[in-house]
Amino acid sequence: MREKGFTLIEIMVVVVIIGLLATLVLPRVLGRQDEAFIAKAKSDIRALSSALKLYKLDNFNYPSTEQGLEALVTNPGGDPPAKNWKQGGYVERLPTDPWGNPYQFLSPGEKMEFDLWSYGADGKPGGEKVAADIGNWNLDEKN
Repeated sequence: MREKGFTLIEIMVVVVIIGLLATLVLPRVLGRQDEAFIAKAKSDIRALSSALKLYKLDNFNYPSTEQGLEALVTNPGGDPPAKNWKQGGYVERLPTDPWGNPYQFLSPGEKMEFDLWSYGADGKPGGEKVAADIGNWNLDEKN
């Protein structure tokens, strides 16, 4: 009686085919992940910018750099005072960028009324492509 199963050659052929498919498909999928992370960072920056604008409408000023983005979640102390801070906050929680780093905030900003940015994949200032800084001043640029 002959046992049923796969021969070593059949298994090797399947492994080679899977390897070929992986070399064709993975670069396309991985490139899309970088694009998705950049799009997510831009979306977060837009959402946080909108929340900061609502904060300013209520309190007549943006939070200071020292008060930071945390002023969108909890009523900040310090100067400038948030006299009309919205109960419940302006966002439920502060997101981290897609690479797991906190978003950076400077008020007043050097480029705009406030600067809000992610350092990108490398977590460091500057960089190119996926490591480039993504800020509220360059949201419309193609990275």
